[in-house]
This record gives sequence, C-alpha cells and structure tokens, in this order.
Amino acid sequence: MLNQKEIIAEGRRTVAVEAAALKELGERLGEDFARAVTMLAACQGKVVVTGVGKSGIICRKIAATLASTGTPALFLHPTEGLHGDLGVLAKTDLVIAISYSGTTEELLKIIPALKRQGLPLLVLTGNLESELARSSDLVLDISISREACPLGLAPTASTTVTLALGDALASALLALKGFKAEDFALRHPGGALGRRLLLRVADIMHQGASIPLVGDGVSLKEALFEMSGKGFGVTGIRDELGSLVGVLTDGDLRRLFSEYENPLDLPVVRVMTRAPKTIIQNALAAAALKKMEDASITSLFVMNDAVSAKEGLRPIGIIHLHDLLRAGVV
Repeated sequence: MLNQKEIIAEGRRTVAVEAAALKELGERLGEDFARAVTMLAACQGKVVVTGVGKSGIICRKIAATLASTGTPALFLHPTEGLHGDLGVLAKTDLVIAISYSGTTEELLKIIPALKRQGLPLLVLTGNLESELARSSDLVLDISISREACPLGLAPTASTTVTLALGDALASALLALKGFKAEDFALRHPGGALGRRLLLRVADIMHQGASIPLVGDGVSLKEALFEMSGKGFGVTGIRDELGSLVGVLTDGDLRRLFSEYENPLDLPVVRVMTRAPKTIIQNALAAAALKKMEDASITSLFVMNDAVSAKEGLRPIGIIHLHDLLRAGVV
C-alpha cells in the first residue's frame, strides 16, 4: 500500500513523463506537420478519423475538434467500416488513421478499400516502419520514450501525445483558414460563447410602451412617476425632436434629496445627467455588458442606427443587466 506521500509522488511522476513526451513531440514537428496541415486544408469533403481502442477515443475527440473549428469531420470505427459504414466515405474525403503500433488489424483491413477510392490517407503512428505507415500518403510520428503507466503498458503518454498532435493540427488549420471567434460561435450556438458572440442587443431589449421616457419639459415629480411605473430604476429625457438628451436614475434621486429640501417641482432638465451612456441596437449583447461594467450602471438606452446626422439617434429600447443575466451573456 502506498502512503499519501507516495501517492502524490506517483501522480507527479506521471505528469512529468507525459510533459516530457509532449516536449519531444513539439521539438519533432517540422515540414511533415506543415504538409499535413496543407493536406487537410485542401480537402474538399470531410475528414474521417479512424482508430480502435484508446486510439479510437482520441480519434473521436480529434474529429470533434476539427468539426468545431471549421473542418467537417467525423469518427469512423474501422470494424463498423468493414461491415457497411465505409459507405459514409465520399471521393472528396480525407482519412486520418491512428494506431500507435501501426499494426492494428482492423485498420489494415480497411486500407485496400480506401486505396480503391483514391482517398488521401494521413497516418499518425509511433512505428514509422509499420505496414500502416507504408500505406499512407503522409505519416506523422507520435512515438514516445515511455508510457507514464508504472507498468509501461497502459496507453498514457502515447494517447496524450496523439491528442496534442490532433489539437496542433486543428489549431494550425484554424489559423490557416482564417477561422474567427464568430465562426466558432456559429458552431456553438447553445454555449456561453455562442450567446456572447451571436446575441444582439435588439434580440433582448425592451421596446414600445415599456421604455421609460419623458419629455424635457416635465418636472422631476413627473419623471419620478415614469421611473417608478416602468421599473428600470431610470428614465430617459428626450427633446421635442425625440432625441435623447439625458437620463434620471435612482442614484440621481438620492443625491437630489440630500441636496434639496423639496426637489420634486424642479424641471427635470435641470437635474438630469446629460450625455447618457447608450448603445445601438445591432451591437452585441456582450458589448452592452462591458459598457455597463465600465460605467458601473445597470441600464442602457438602445438607439436606432442613424443613417444621417439629420435623422439623429433616437431611443428605441432599453436593456437592463438582468436581461443579460437571463440571456446567459454574463
């Protein structure tokens, strides 16, 4: 039985072995890696990643990463491929086959079918002299000095290196294609990143009668009624042309009641905050959040996208911090 100190030491040894293997991989990347990325970029169809066992699990992750970063990809189990699933392959596809030993029987059995279709074959293996490596159009080396498993048997460092190489291929391919954060969000519309990069202010703003607005000729008392009735803790003040000229907030009210004995009859234009923070309707909801955080406020009036100075910017909505919270932008 290991004591606590020995358990910690074993964990650290495992991580150290895998870190060393990754360092060796990084130093080994060269022209073949660049050719592999170019080969993937030239694929007009989808990338089909295939392997069995622990390698098969890594294959699934590599295929998922490629698909989420702009390269159509899927995992094909070679055994299922031998029994009909090779039908998923098209002539425009490219195949990545992964086997550390390069002697995986199931993979070797599907190679003739791949060759008959003329599909480009990229192989990731630790045995560059293997039959699988010799069958490839291009081979990348995933060899390691030793496994992290204390018995030297369980795939540990080898699977870590294979996963890292798959990530390196996907990352370099992403950069080569000019893939952007917005492209990533389109493939992750249900996630937090998708919400931050796709959701617009216009999608969640309050409109119409729910917008707290008063004219610039009203008293503070009338503005207070509007503020209380709409529940945003703020009201906008607009001039006779409809342009937003100021805002009145809960904070302004607390300040006024500390400065004046009875401020309710004061003209609202005398006590409002001029040049209020606003945002346009087509801005990202994430941009609205940043404006609120930077200004330490909880609401923003949403303005139309003015096409000319003559038209002017007019309030067409309001967005509150709670709206961003509910939408999952925060």
